Amino acid sequence: MNSRQEFFRLIWAAVKGQEQDYTRLRLKESIVLLATPMILEMLMESLFAVVDIFLVGRLGSYALATVGLTESILMIVYSVGMGLSMAGTALVARRVGEKNYQAAGTTTFQLLATGGILAVIASVLTFTFAPEILRLMGADAEVISKGVGYARIIFASNLIIILLFLSNGAFRGAGLPHLPMRTLWLANGINIVLAPLLIFGWGPFPVLGLEGAAWATSISRGIGVLYQLYHLFHGKHLLKITRDNMVLSAAAVLRILKVSVGGMGQFLIDSASWIFLTRIVSEFGSNALAGYTIAFRVIMFTLLPAWGLSSAATTLVGQNLGAGKPRRAEISVWLTARYNMTFLGLVTAAFFFFGDHVASLFTQVPEVISIASAGLKIITLGYIFFGLGMVMVQAFNGAGDTRTPAYINIAVLWLLEIPLAYGLAIHLGYAQTGIFVTIAFCHSLHALISWWLFRKGRWKTVQV
Repeated sequence: MNSRQEFFRLIWAAVKGQEQDYTRLRLKESIVLLATPMILEMLMESLFAVVDIFLVGRLGSYALATVGLTESILMIVYSVGMGLSMAGTALVARRVGEKNYQAAGTTTFQLLATGGILAVIASVLTFTFAPEILRLMGADAEVISKGVGYARIIFASNLIIILLFLSNGAFRGAGLPHLPMRTLWLANGINIVLAPLLIFGWGPFPVLGLEGAAWATSISRGIGVLYQLYHLFHGKHLLKITRDNMVLSAAAVLRILKVSVGGMGQFLIDSASWIFLTRIVSEFGSNALAGYTIAFRVIMFTLLPAWGLSSAATTLVGQNLGAGKPRRAEISVWLTARYNMTFLGLVTAAFFFFGDHVASLFTQVPEVISIASAGLKIITLGYIFFGLGMVMVQAFNGAGDTRTPAYINIAVLWLLEIPLAYGLAIHLGYAQTGIFVTIAFCHSLHALISWWLFRKGRWKTVQV
């Protein structure tokens, strides 16, 4: 069998979801089997976001404003979910690497219980104070009056959102990335069909407008969670929750919270830095903001495969540390980083030569095309470093060392990136070009610092 046939065989095996022992399987095969479902999962999530905002945009500016403001509040919920999910991936991967599947099931139950309690508290508070929250975010009277129903439905579904994050994190840690992929394809596929029916009405479906979008999202994600729970409680996989696992442990909950704090911090710090940069760009007018937004969206879309590939390092590090194979864990990180850097290097070349053409797909305004193209060309000059940094961060998270990436984020993204962007753009007059240069430089520096700290090897000694 030639290399191409072998590659496609692995892709098909990854989609089918065959269980593997990632502490023994060849590392190149392991990376393909783990990364493929994660890449497909993220691509479906991106498609869902594009379709959802396209449909909501048909309802008017108030609808887009409501969705944007609600999503801003949900960033806090997402940060909690991401932090707990990172903890779940690290802890479950470590237990699976130790071949202690009973403890992996117990950890997963503790994870779901902890996240569920936090989600219910968040749901009650945000549902109750939805109008006040929208007003605090700057919503006008029309947005509050027409959009509060949408916000309350979304806020009430916090439990669904959190469970979605946590179950997927546990599955990834167990080396079952095909289940998160199938969950997102199922949930988002249903949403893509259900959303237009509930928003605009058709046949037996009433016209619900903006609230229809909220119901479609909540229902589809709820079905996804039911699919996850079925596999956790009734599935035939190595990760399962039995009656013996369903006992709350204060020590286990505290361990989960300890590991998850760093993950929450990573997400919040990164999100806040992008918000500050967007605010600075807005000083230079709507065309600058439009060009920045296009460049940012295109960059995020092209980073999705890279994130999926780098996520393979999380599982490989966690499971191999659990199996007492730190050297194998380290080699898996370097190999994943090489693949990621090669991929993003090719993307850099594509944007450098075809940035104008890519930007013109989204707008016909010459100034906006010029700004977006410049953003793509300048920011992606750091893409090779971005590829390295992503893998290093995921390796730390897989080892359960979520605090180190959080500290790097504070130092680089807050203490350096924001002041440098403000200085170059405002004081030195480089406008949005100063922002683009800052992003390329700071995220490259972030990667090099992560690489340096990874080489020191303290992550190998983290106990979770």
